[in-house]
Amino acid sequence: MPLNALYDVAAPAKINLFLHVTGRRADGYHLLQSVFTLIDWADTLHFERRHDGQIARRDLTAALPTEDLCLKAARALQAASGTTLGADISIDKQLPWGAGMGGGSSDAASTLLALNRLWGLDWPLSRLLDIGLTLGADVPFFLGGDNAWVEGIGELLTPLALPRQWLAVVKPAASIETRAIFTSPLLARNTEAAIVAGFLAKAGIDALLEGFGHNDLQPPAEHQCPEVAQAASLLKARFGNSRMTGSGSAVFARAGTDVAPMATLPADLPSGWVGRMCRSLEQHPLKGWASAETS
Repeated sequence: MPLNALYDVAAPAKINLFLHVTGRRADGYHLLQSVFTLIDWADTLHFERRHDGQIARRDLTAALPTEDLCLKAARALQAASGTTLGADISIDKQLPWGAGMGGGSSDAASTLLALNRLWGLDWPLSRLLDIGLTLGADVPFFLGGDNAWVEGIGELLTPLALPRQWLAVVKPAASIETRAIFTSPLLARNTEAAIVAGFLAKAGIDALLEGFGHNDLQPPAEHQCPEVAQAASLLKARFGNSRMTGSGSAVFARAGTDVAPMATLPADLPSGWVGRMCRSLEQHPLKGWASAETS
């Protein structure tokens, strides 16, 4: 592959179409089941190769973390590969923080994929996945490049071919601490486990429109953050359905599969809220940037 001096790449968000907590391991980690779908709401990351070995975020301000997953991913790949090259990195940050949409994990995955090319490493996907697992449970999903059925603590992925659809997504001004949700006495931890075949057989390609399952994290999230319940009510009134994604605070509604959505978002969202009509993606825009070979 060509060794370009710079890359501009996308880092798309994901939506949890449902999220069930099926149990808890002895080490305290929760066992989950979910379906992740990629959407076209994305950050754009810019990378320029350096020859002095330095890695820097050029867009960091007081409002951004100085040690984010993007920098951690870059330094982890640099250390593991032993390359003497570095990179200047900047991000056009479009995805909201604390939304449950995987923005930081997506940035980290796109960083690994882009620097694998920028530095001419040509590592296979399996080696990048080993690093991704150390950065966060959602990073392997974004590296894999496919919509997926997700199990375990988020590390067991089964690729799914999902129909394209419209999703109305709203992020309230407030964010939620994930740890507080998982330690909440309101969190159900005993949802009956499903299987991929059962999910597909029960609802087929209409599974998404029929709203399979629920999000077990939503009741404690709404208790801690009334804006989540407010956003859910707003979308349900407009689209006839709503659900929180991930650990929140973003909420989405299924809005159709046609060329145009069944409705649009209100123009007068509350102050500090952000929203967007999104299309689901069939695969990650960087899918194939790392070889599937294992050696």
